[in-house]
Amino acid sequence: MAQKPQSFESHTRQVPIFVAGMLVLFVNLGGRLYVLRYGITYASIMGVLVALVLVPLFVTARQSTVMVQDRVIRLEMRLRLAGLLPADLQSRISEFTVDQLVSLRFASDAELPGLARKVLDDKITDRKAIKKMVKDWQADWMRA
Repeated sequence: MAQKPQSFESHTRQVPIFVAGMLVLFVNLGGRLYVLRYGITYASIMGVLVALVLVPLFVTARQSTVMVQDRVIRLEMRLRLAGLLPADLQSRISEFTVDQLVSLRFASDAELPGLARKVLDDKITDRKAIKKMVKDWQADWMRA
């Protein structure tokens, strides 16, 4: 299956199962709360409590996946920068934040050194602002 070119406008990813899962969990919570109107019992209270716990558990699972992905990107980008940056910038690799590294990963090897210098010198930390500066977008099809 051919993939469409990726750009700033099209690089975000919605995972359908998480969207559907959140909808189901909220409908379940609403249903459990509705059941309470017929009487407060152990089963109805436990149903509400379980429904209330499932929502943040589901969100935390997604956030944990993204956090691990960001850590892998941080490592990948530090290795990539070590091979591409000029000597004067290599000593500054540790100054990059995770947000900066995650945003810079979309830059081509040719434009990465200049963009990295600008991000550090101008202290640009906003992910969207950095991504918008990328001219030669390198797609990431393996993101979580």
